[in-house]
Amino acid sequence: MTELLDKAIAKVKTLSTEAQDAIATMILEELEDETKWDSSFANSQDILAKLATEALAEYHAGETEELNPDTL
Repeated sequence: MTELLDKAIAKVKTLSTEAQDAIATMILEELEDETKWDSSFANSQDILAKLATEALAEYHAGETEELNPDTL
């Protein structure tokens, strides 16, 4: 465990049981979200490559236009 995580856990230990549970829930949810994102990105590489190829083909065919942030 890192020194920073040790510090954070030491501070959390001083909080009420309810606050500790709330923080634990947030941490667990964040870790679960991170796992889901990692999985989603790992499983989408073929789709992203296909979309990139299509976008480049449209660009080379002159079917795209420059993005103007002021008109979004």
